[in-house]
Amino acid sequence: MDSAIQKNHPETNPSVLVVMGVSGCGKSSVGQALAYTLGWTLHEGDTYHAEESIRKMQAGIPLTDEDRSGWLDTLTHLLDSAIATPGTGVVLTCSALKRKYRDRLRDAGPRGSVGFIFLDLGYETALQRVQDRSGHFFSPELVANQFATLERPEGEGAVLCVDATLPLAEIVQRTRSWLGLPNAMTP
Repeated sequence: MDSAIQKNHPETNPSVLVVMGVSGCGKSSVGQALAYTLGWTLHEGDTYHAEESIRKMQAGIPLTDEDRSGWLDTLTHLLDSAIATPGTGVVLTCSALKRKYRDRLRDAGPRGSVGFIFLDLGYETALQRVQDRSGHFFSPELVANQFATLERPEGEGAVLCVDATLPLAEIVQRTRSWLGLPNAMTP
């Protein structure tokens, strides 16, 4: 894991971190903790989905690239606005399962302004986590589709891959270390 961290270390300190991975990997928890410890603004990507997309996911129907297009446009615009405002940082939770989705998010700003934290998780654990949570619109039937869609971000710049089963504080510390920041207290 350490060699992957060094190889994919950001060239500059990003002002945006996208916490990414399949459903159930812990994007929301990690995103909240990172936003808190960094003093950045948190945006939950799921809140920007169109109503029709939410209904599809509730019904267990996978989203298409077309379904995600407007959503990615909205997220890219949100990141572009944040990057254009000096002194602000943003943590965005977003599955970003395909490289072309990540590339669209990278287009929000100059090279190196968007970094990714990939929460790596196995299928069985993801399925169990999704089945165990309540109050979320994502149907457990879609977990297999997420793994089929996932294009692992190996070899891409400014990506930290982290085992999603690590304790939250460890994930936050690894991210801070990757960013070149000292250890800090987490919530």
